[in-house]
Amino acid sequence: MQIIPGQLKTAELHTWLQSAIAPRPICFASTMDKDGQPNLSPFSFFNLFGSNPPTLIFSPARRVRDNTIKHTLENIYATKEVVINVVNYAMVQQASLASCEYPRGISEFEKSGFTPLPSEKIKPFRVKESPVQLECIVKEIIETGQEGGAGNLVICEPVLIHINEDILDNKGAIDPHKIDLVARMGADYYCRASGDAVFEVAKPNTALGIGVDALPLTIRHSHILTGNNLGQLANVQQQPVIDPAFDDVHLKNIFQYYSIAPEEMEKELHRYAQKLLEQGKVQEAWQVLLAGSL
Repeated sequence: MQIIPGQLKTAELHTWLQSAIAPRPICFASTMDKDGQPNLSPFSFFNLFGSNPPTLIFSPARRVRDNTIKHTLENIYATKEVVINVVNYAMVQQASLASCEYPRGISEFEKSGFTPLPSEKIKPFRVKESPVQLECIVKEIIETGQEGGAGNLVICEPVLIHINEDILDNKGAIDPHKIDLVARMGADYYCRASGDAVFEVAKPNTALGIGVDALPLTIRHSHILTGNNLGQLANVQQQPVIDPAFDDVHLKNIFQYYSIAPEEMEKELHRYAQKLLEQGKVQEAWQVLLAGSL
């Protein structure tokens, strides 16, 4: 299936893009108009784009149906200030309620039941229930177009960040399971970034992995190991060698039961290596696979 953007109605393209480019973190933007009236609205066209200076960008897009802009954007043009509150699972239903297009002068804080907290560096209120609140000044607004669906990139610099200490682990870092963030998918779907949905992938950083092309052919062409498995094995800085001290009961059992069936033995070794990789035991998986090459 192929889509040429210019040949679709904007609303249709919008739906395809939102479903494909996901999950997206949620910017729960608190602003204030020139008369001091607060506004609160969530936006999923949002992310972090640098840390020196710290830079966040979100986009209150022009409405597809009638090409109007939201109160958030009007307020930002007037004041150049915004609090970006992150959204976790405990507040997602209320945050969604705040997306209702209430008339100007109606407080989304009151409608959604959130608690406004005074900011320290800027005028807009923070959301007490949000686990991380970033007081930001707006550096620039880039309009990507003038038609319905066009983005307005609000480039923000945090000047003060508030973090609820309840979401920290015993090392003082943010615990992904405690912060329990949610993200936006397409249509009415969200996802929850905690529990089994959170996993780790070792980053190569400045050390170079040997690469999939350097894996032995029997491993690279395995009918058992997946692309993710190969990526794990190829992320070592040098190919491991057989460790004579490696002692594994299950490995011994495989050799015992499949000694007269080499092809079945290789499959069983790859299955066992796969289980080890799923547990993050990359070096052990290498030893199992190397044992099969003897």
